[in-house]
Amino acid sequence: MDNKKTESLDPWAKPSGGFINWLKDHGRTFNDTTLFVSQRLASSLFVWFLVGIALALPGILWLAQVNLQAVGDGWQGRAGLTVYFEAGVSPTEMETALKSLKKMPLVEKTALTTSDQALQDFVVQTTDSLELRNIMASLDENPLPASIQITSSEGADFIELEALQRQLRANPQINDVIIEKTWLERLRDITTLLNRLGWIFGLLFGLGAIFVTSASVRLAIESRLEELLVLALVGATRGQMRRPFIYFGACYGVGGGVMAVMFLALILNAIEGPLQALLGSYQVPLVVKGFDAQFLLSVLGIGISLGVVGAWVAVRQRLHRAQFI
Repeated sequence: MDNKKTESLDPWAKPSGGFINWLKDHGRTFNDTTLFVSQRLASSLFVWFLVGIALALPGILWLAQVNLQAVGDGWQGRAGLTVYFEAGVSPTEMETALKSLKKMPLVEKTALTTSDQALQDFVVQTTDSLELRNIMASLDENPLPASIQITSSEGADFIELEALQRQLRANPQINDVIIEKTWLERLRDITTLLNRLGWIFGLLFGLGAIFVTSASVRLAIESRLEELLVLALVGATRGQMRRPFIYFGACYGVGGGVMAVMFLALILNAIEGPLQALLGSYQVPLVVKGFDAQFLLSVLGIGISLGVVGAWVAVRQRLHRAQFI
């Protein structure tokens, strides 16, 4: 009877009541962890800040890669050509060229922009630059050529567009033909580069987060070595000795994930204006993809995982060296 009372009063005794005692032990460990972290708020904020930076940079690269890929997929169906006429081509000749283009199988839509329309559009786009407007007003003739924007039919590849480009350039009334594909190819290259950089920086900064968490947990272990020695003497299990520090790592990971989300929100808010102006020039609305609940939960989950791994490494090394486990 006395032995049973002693065992029930010992909170570190090996659990014998099953799942309920296991939950109580985890609840007590969670309370101890929150108390320990709150008492060392300055150092905890420093760890959260470092882990947040380690998660934010790969996160912003991943968001950039996802959104660039979405932009490229949205614009690939509208690849085409821009035909620039020679100066002095009459409206009748331009209409004739426009009708012949509409009969071509690769051409889905065409839009004619006269010299006067091009000048008006240019003036509207340069309303903030008084110097440019004065230069355009001082010219005797309109220097901007007339042009036709061609939207290719669905399924047309770049080889067929290049053949059409060569065919149109042979027309003496046409000055130049530009295929709108260079920016698409560069956009795909940038997307691939960002994808690889995201994986590389994710790995490097993930290792950095593990080291930061491991060092912080190792300091917590050093401050509680005497307590661990007492727990080992009264028969605490290995899981009970490891558990508080694993919770420390998880807490650092959660805080780092929250900091990373805050950093990402601030970055997106800072670049929203210039990005909206850039996409607006291509008549494309700004829609940020990827920054949703699933992404936020993933950042928090990765932060917890990195924190737990760092804590486990620290506990494994330090307690094994102290011959507790």
